[in-house]
Amino acid sequence: MNDTAGTTEDRRVYVDKQSPKAYHALVQTAEAVRATAADAGLDRLLVELVNLRVSQINGCAYCLDVHTRAALRAGETHRRLGVLAARRDTALFTARERAALGLAEATTAPSDALAQERAYAVARASLTDDEISAVVWVAITINAFNRVSILSKHPVRDATTSVS
Repeated sequence: MNDTAGTTEDRRVYVDKQSPKAYHALVQTAEAVRATAADAGLDRLLVELVNLRVSQINGCAYCLDVHTRAALRAGETHRRLGVLAARRDTALFTARERAALGLAEATTAPSDALAQERAYAVARASLTDDEISAVVWVAITINAFNRVSILSKHPVRDATTSVS
């Protein structure tokens, strides 16, 4: 019988489950970064916006789902979430938020040196050294989680049908 359904070739390895020690270390890093962000004065809403923007750039459906719900719980509006990718074209985001999001984008796509320098200059004008460091760490961490979820193909399930 030559049935290929469910074969190793079409099934992704959930790297978080396959290598739990490494994944646990990433979770611990995320917890330390969350504390660093709070200590720097970044509110949960701004951290979630950074998580969402980086996840948009990377195309990580799983992380977009998780962090959209987290942003809404933190008080974010549907309107701002709907225009997050085009935030430069609206007046809905503060200069501080735009600076943090630009820096997160530059952290996610560091190969564009000119864009990175511009984003850093804007960040320097609106954010403290501690805030800059925290934003960069938040972006680095969500980039790592994006890669885990994208390469593992973590599913986004309908909340009414998912099993915990």
